[in-house]
Amino acid sequence: MAKVETLPNVIIKTVDSFQDHRGQLFTLWEKSDFDFLNFNHDKVAISYKNVLRGLHTDKSWKLITCIYGSIQLVVANIDKNSADYLNHIDIIINSDEKNKTFVLVPPGFVNGHLVLSDEAVFYYKWCYEGEYPDINNQFSVNWADPKLGINWLSVNPILSDRDKKTQLL
Repeated sequence: MAKVETLPNVIIKTVDSFQDHRGQLFTLWEKSDFDFLNFNHDKVAISYKNVLRGLHTDKSWKLITCIYGSIQLVVANIDKNSADYLNHIDIIINSDEKNKTFVLVPPGFVNGHLVLSDEAVFYYKWCYEGEYPDINNQFSVNWADPKLGINWLSVNPILSDRDKKTQLL
């Protein structure tokens, strides 16, 4: 459908970092910011330029950021019963910026990221109930699905075998 500035239930938060001659210091999250969530799992993906991971969804919340490098992050609503069905946000998260950007993605929304820098560290906090929700518990959408109309900043990204085989909506 369309790129939009906001999506219901998707929270984009920016925080300042402290910077001096030694580097940067910032807070990723505080319980008081998201006290309705019970984060219980952290994940890190280190990827190289032009790697695209996604679009995947889970039945849980994710707090996403890029702690090193630069990524294009896309979050899309794939709930057929929603007025925002197929709308997506598309933002650049760059670790060199003084203001750090974090995105809270609700359950049922797909997300994916494309690495824009030579290397990037993609980080997310996850909250889910029960057993670890492995690949078999996820739903994926093809990264180039024309129904979503995402303007990825690469026409030929590096994909996993899983993401190459993902079906269109």
